[in-house]
Amino acid sequence: MSPRLAVLGTIVQLELRQRIRSVSWLVLVSVVFVLVGIVTVLLWFALPAFGSDDLASAGIYSTLIFFVLLIGSLVTPATSGAAINGDRDAGTLATTQVTLVTTTQLVLGKFLAAWTVALTFLAASVPAMLFTVIVGEVRPDTLVASLGVLVLLLGVVAAVGVGASALITRPLFSVVTTYLVVAALSVGTLIAFGLGSLAAQTTVSSTYTPLNYDESVFDGEEGRWTTIVCGEPQLNSYEVPRTDTVWGFLAANPYVVLADASPPVWDEWGNPRDLFGGIAFAVRAAQQPPEPPLDYDECADARGEGGQQWQQGPTPREIYDASVPSWFVGLAIHLALGGGMLAAAIARTRTPAASLPRGSRVA
Repeated sequence: MSPRLAVLGTIVQLELRQRIRSVSWLVLVSVVFVLVGIVTVLLWFALPAFGSDDLASAGIYSTLIFFVLLIGSLVTPATSGAAINGDRDAGTLATTQVTLVTTTQLVLGKFLAAWTVALTFLAASVPAMLFTVIVGEVRPDTLVASLGVLVLLLGVVAAVGVGASALITRPLFSVVTTYLVVAALSVGTLIAFGLGSLAAQTTVSSTYTPLNYDESVFDGEEGRWTTIVCGEPQLNSYEVPRTDTVWGFLAANPYVVLADASPPVWDEWGNPRDLFGGIAFAVRAAQQPPEPPLDYDECADARGEGGQQWQQGPTPREIYDASVPSWFVGLAIHLALGGGMLAAAIARTRTPAASLPRGSRVA
C-alpha cells in the first residue's frame, strides 16, 4: 500500500472509531434494523390486498429500497454535517493539519468515513433485503442496479454534509443546510415540477356535435335512426398542464433516479408491478406532450360512423420504452454536486489560510 493510501486509511479509521464506538450508535443501528423488519412484515401481510402476483414482481423489495434510502437521507446529514467544523470547535482540526496529512487526504478521509457510516444502515437492512430478494424472485439486473445507485446516492449525501461542514462555521447550521439540500432534491424537485407544470399550461379545444333528439327519429324495429338532425357544434376549450416542458425537474430527484435506473417488472398487460416501475412510468409519461382531445360527434355515432374515433392508447410499458431515460442525467447531477462540495471543502480547509471566517478558531 502506498504511503498516501495508508495515511488516508488512518484518517478513515480514526473517524470511524470516533463515530461508532459510542453505545448510542449501536442503539441507532438496532432501531434501523427493527424498523426495516417491521416494514418488511407489514408489506408481507399487505400484499394480498394488491393481488398475489405482487410478491413475485419484487414489490416488497422496491418499497424496502426506497425506505432504506429515506432512512439514509435522514441520518447521514447528522453524521457528516459537522465532520470538519466540529473538529475545529473541539480544537482537534489544527492538530491534525500540522502533521504530514494533506488537506485532500483529510477531507477525503472524513468523507469516506461518513459514507461508510451511511452504508451501515444499508448493512442493517441486509437480512430483510435477502428475504425479499429470495421470496420476491428479484431479477439480478434489478438487484445490481438498485443497490449500486443506492450506494452512490448515500455517498452524495455524505459528500454534501462534509462539504457543508467546511464551508459553514457553525456545526448546527451546516447540518441544517445539509438537510435542506436533501429536502430540496427530494421534495423541492416535486414542488418545482408541480408548480412549473401549472405555470406552463396550454389551451386545448374539442368540438362536440350533439344529436337533436327532439327532431331525430329512431326506428325501434330496425334498430337505427331513420331521421338524423344535428344540433349546433359546441367548441369546448380548457387548460392542461405542460408536464413535458418541466419534467426535467424530476431528473434530480434521488427517488426518481433510483426507480428509473432499476429495470421494472411488467405484467402481461404492460402495467408495472413494483414501485420502481410505477415511478419510472409516471416520470416518462410526464415527458409526453398533451394529446389533443378527440372531437365527439353524436350524429356520426347515430349514422354508425363514429367507431374509429375511439382507439386504445399505448400501454404503460410502450410509453416507458418510447421515452427518454433520465436516471443518468440525475445521477450526473448528484455526482457533480457531491464532487463540487468536496472540492469546495478542500479549498476552504487548505492551510495556511489567508483569512478565516468570523467566529472560527485555528486551534
